[in-house]
Amino acid sequence: MYAIIKTGGKQYKVSEGDLVRVEKLPNEIGDTVEFDEVLLIGGDEVKVGAPTVENAKVSATVEDQAKDKKIVVFKYKPKKMYRKKQGHRQPYTLVKIDSITC
Repeated sequence: MYAIIKTGGKQYKVSEGDLVRVEKLPNEIGDTVEFDEVLLIGGDEVKVGAPTVENAKVSATVEDQAKDKKIVVFKYKPKKMYRKKQGHRQPYTLVKIDSITC
């Protein structure tokens, strides 16, 4: 069984036991998180929401709170002596999917 959930403005395809990196959540490590915005549940029969599947939940456990690899942003304009180098590390939350209920 799999589901498509929406969190942090993005959509993720998840199955039970998956480790998924989602946008940063305000939870501590070890907390249980429930995702209510389930867009689709697949498996033997497919349930498609309009826009979400009613009474469907995906529960997960927070495994880690960390930052991603550094991304270098370099802006450059030729002949104008304009150079700007900037770095960015996006924070994320690593969650383990425990169960999918519908």
